[in-house]
Amino acid sequence: MLDTRELGRRPGSQREVSRTVPAPADLGIEVLQVPEGSPVELDLRLEAVMEGVLVTGTAHAALTGECARCLEPISDEIEVRFQELYVYEDHALPEEDDEVSMLQDDLVDLEPLLRDAVVLALPFQPLCTDDCPGLCPECGARLADDPGHAHDAAIDPRWAALADLTQQNSQTEQN
Repeated sequence: MLDTRELGRRPGSQREVSRTVPAPADLGIEVLQVPEGSPVELDLRLEAVMEGVLVTGTAHAALTGECARCLEPISDEIEVRFQELYVYEDHALPEEDDEVSMLQDDLVDLEPLLRDAVVLALPFQPLCTDDCPGLCPECGARLADDPGHAHDAAIDPRWAALADLTQQNSQTEQN
């Protein structure tokens, strides 16, 4: 929560704020997220406007997760920009309640705004490297560690009985 009382309700007044806050739980997607409790650096500008307070800023945080192709650990950083108008309670229209961010007792709740900005900025399928080859579909070996990885050609299950007969026939001929 961010207090906007110092700003007053004078349109045009503004204030710069820099804060480091702990990351809330579940800030990210399943395979890449900001660890809960890790520091999130916020640089904000609060501007009073007729309807409320316009919050513009950036958030910088560390990310951890795993590659979507090979499941190797990933460590990265993210910086997102965001902007949201928080409307004064006495300026809100009843039909806008679900669509508009509201100031509650002159306090701004930044968590939903931060969550939306971070989640939308994350890659849908994070990769450890841009050319990550992933895992072998047959045995699960990491292909980046073993680039010459190969398997014998699979026998079509419909012909497996014939292959067994051929193998038995060749063993009989050898005896």
